[in-house]
Amino acid sequence: MSEETDKKIKKQGLIKGVFLGLVISAISIIYFYFMVEVAKSALAISLGSMVFSYLLPLGVAVLFSLNLRAKIGGIWTMRQAATGIFIMFFISYLMAFIIKDQVFAKVIEPNMVQKTETAMVNALNKLKDETTKPEEKKEADAKILEMKKAINAERSVTIGQQIQSFGISIILLFVLSIIFASFFKREPAGVVS
Repeated sequence: MSEETDKKIKKQGLIKGVFLGLVISAISIIYFYFMVEVAKSALAISLGSMVFSYLLPLGVAVLFSLNLRAKIGGIWTMRQAATGIFIMFFISYLMAFIIKDQVFAKVIEPNMVQKTETAMVNALNKLKDETTKPEEKKEADAKILEMKKAINAERSVTIGQQIQSFGISIILLFVLSIIFASFFKREPAGVVS
């Protein structure tokens, strides 16, 4: 029974990971268009970033984790939960990388970085123009300079840095999977973890 359940968890984790990756990619793409077309202030960009980068993906991940548990019968051990959730997160990470970072950013919106930079600089310049305090103007100039440095660093990422980033992301996904598993495990009666 346990081996059959483990196979079912892995299969469902894979399936849910594909769909989670599609949803996360859609959220990221919607956020990009929100940032460059709709958000015209630094506050709107900051709030949008919090909602689109953290709250929505976290909420979707919780829903998919609960759905994954339900798909396998509602009962799983900590290890089974961590395995299923990690597979789901890893596959969704790969899907988002392919869809958002490769297809969207390189084919559909090849000027994505430039458009993002322009939107952020415009929002910070607007904030700077609206303030009368010299220290806030200096702070806005510092943020613009910092942002431009970060974007320039992104443009010159080496293959080694990409591999290192990928490895770090896998470790973070594993840790996040364990955290989610501790919340969403539902041990069979009589089993103590």
